[in-house]
Amino acid sequence: MGGYIAKRVGQALLVIWLAYTAVFIAVQSLPNDPVTIFLNSDSAADPATIAQMKEYYGYDQPVIVQYFSQLLGLLRGDLGYSLSSGSEVSARIGEVVGSTLVLAGSAFVVAVVFAVALTAAASLARGPRLRNLLLNLPPLMVSIPVFWLGLVLLQLLAVQLGIMSLFPDDSFLSLAVPIFVLAVHLSAPIAQVLIKSVQEVGTQPFVDVLRAKGASESWIFYRHMLKNAAPAALSIAGITIGTLLAGSVITETVFARAGLGQLILQSVTVQDIPLVQGLVLLTAVVFTSANLLVDLIHPKLDPRIITASSGSPRALAA
Repeated sequence: MGGYIAKRVGQALLVIWLAYTAVFIAVQSLPNDPVTIFLNSDSAADPATIAQMKEYYGYDQPVIVQYFSQLLGLLRGDLGYSLSSGSEVSARIGEVVGSTLVLAGSAFVVAVVFAVALTAAASLARGPRLRNLLLNLPPLMVSIPVFWLGLVLLQLLAVQLGIMSLFPDDSFLSLAVPIFVLAVHLSAPIAQVLIKSVQEVGTQPFVDVLRAKGASESWIFYRHMLKNAAPAALSIAGITIGTLLAGSVITETVFARAGLGQLILQSVTVQDIPLVQGLVLLTAVVFTSANLLVDLIHPKLDPRIITASSGSPRALAA
């Protein structure tokens, strides 16, 4: 188990380093340095001011010096300074990340509940018509754009019915509706994979043995099939973290919620490249950490993963 954990942690750190390197190369590939691009629209910025700011932010240093200086700063949690506000990028992100975490975290939990409930209903449905209807729901849910569903519900609930505000007012609906909008789209791929995995588990001989012993379908589903089908759905849940972050940005924009969504729009609008770079790196760290957590949970659900990763003859024979 120790070797498995060390291998997965090493892979996660490698991915984060590669993400940082890719972002750094992309910034260096721009026509000018971030300071010059930021001040390009300011007619009052003279060459002396630009040179002074480049020296202050370290963009006058050789590329290799900038690379390792920023890398060391990343290891310390220092993402540099925002050009638009002059404050630390980490501080700017910290001001709004809490709202996004509440939205994204709540939507993820609701999405998992939706996926499990839909899988249970489809698997235990008695009539073929009802079962087919439930099985066709995930493709429909994943095809609905997040922004469209958000605008439709905002128009219905705020404009026509008047039961919620157009802007966040700390009411229950002002948080519950964005969570629902984001959870619907996120739960679809999890439900699709979970349903498929449950169907595959249902063809295993041990399921027939349990039925022959008189076990009920619901008992078989919750005690055996769901647990054996969970690893595949867990992997998809980790992958959809990227979708969760992107959906959070869109949802926050539609519902005018303060969070990473508005911060990303503002940083892109004013061409605050250090802030954009910090947000991209934050996304990479969150995505990698989520998938690392999934990799560490997997052995608890399926201990064969440990032996398979070791390449032992016993694992290969299995």
